[in-house]
Amino acid sequence: MEKIWGQAPEILYKFLIYIQTIKGKSSKTVDEYFFDLRTFFRFMKARKQNLKIDENLSLSQINIDDVNIEFIKSLDILDIYEYMSYVANNRNNHAAARSRKTSSLRSFFKYLTIKIKVLNENPIDELETPKIKKSLPKFLSLEESKLLLEVIKNGGGKFVERDYCMVVLFLNCGMRLSELVGINLLDIESNNTLRLIGKGNKERIIYLNDCCVQAIENYKKTRKDIKQNALFISRNKCRISTKTVQFLMKKYFKLAGFSNRGFSTHKLRHTAATLMYQYGNVDIRVLKEILGHENIATTEIYTHTSAEQLKKAADSNPLNGGI
Repeated sequence: MEKIWGQAPEILYKFLIYIQTIKGKSSKTVDEYFFDLRTFFRFMKARKQNLKIDENLSLSQINIDDVNIEFIKSLDILDIYEYMSYVANNRNNHAAARSRKTSSLRSFFKYLTIKIKVLNENPIDELETPKIKKSLPKFLSLEESKLLLEVIKNGGGKFVERDYCMVVLFLNCGMRLSELVGINLLDIESNNTLRLIGKGNKERIIYLNDCCVQAIENYKKTRKDIKQNALFISRNKCRISTKTVQFLMKKYFKLAGFSNRGFSTHKLRHTAATLMYQYGNVDIRVLKEILGHENIATTEIYTHTSAEQLKKAADSNPLNGGI
C-alpha cells in the first residue's frame, strides 16, 4: 500500500483498492490514477469554492479530504470540460497526458456508476478522448542491432556476459524492462520457454531461440557461486534494478554512436517487434501474444513499412522502365 494514498478521501481510496486488487493494476499504475484524480478533485474544489489559482494559491495547497459522493454528484459535464481546458492551457498537458487523465476519470466514474452504484448517471458519458498524434515507434535497424551487440561484446567489461544476455533478450523477445529485471531462474524451463509477468501481473509464456538460450547459459556460468533466484544480478549480488539497466543501455547506446537518437530500453522492445514483423513475417496476432498486448490495435504500430519496402514497391511499378 502506497503511503501517498493516505491523502485520498475515502471514496477515492476505495477505488484505488479496487483497481489494485480486483483489476490487478500495478502499484505504479494505481499511483498514476491517484495523481490524476487528486488533481481533478483539487481543481473541482477550487472551481466550486470560487478560489483563484495564482501565485498566492497553488492547486497543491487545496485539501480534498472532505470530497464525498454528494460533492461528486454536484459535478456535471461542463465542470469536466473546464478541468480539461485547465490541464491543457494552464498545466500544458499534451494530448497523451490529457488522454490518460480522461481514462482515469472514465474508470473512476464507471466504478461509481456500475460497480458500486452510488451514481444514477455517469456525468462523463459524453466526454471525448483527446486525439493523440500517431507516430511510428523508434527502433534500431538490423545492422544497428548487430552493432550494439558487438559493442557490448567488446566493451562490456567485467559483466559482459550479463549485459550481452540482457540485450539479446530485449532484441529477440521484445520484453519490457520490468519483465526483464523480474525474471527468476525458475522461470526458465528445460523446454526453452520463459515465463514473464507483464502489466497487471499477467503471465505469459514465450519461447527462447537458440541465441537466447546460448546467451543465458554463457551468463549463468559467471554466477555459479551466487545463491540468488533473480536471473540478472547487480555487482552487489542482488536483483538488478531498472535504473541500473537503463544506465547501462545508455552507456552502450553512446558507445555504439546512438546517443543522439533518443533510444531507450523500450526502443529495444520496439526493435524486436519490428524485426520479427519485417524479417520473420510473424503474424500480427502472434506478435500480439509475444509482446503481451491486450489489444491488437497496440500491436499494429509495428506493421509500418520500412524504407526498403517502399523502394521495392516503387521499383516494381510496371512503368519503372519508361516507354
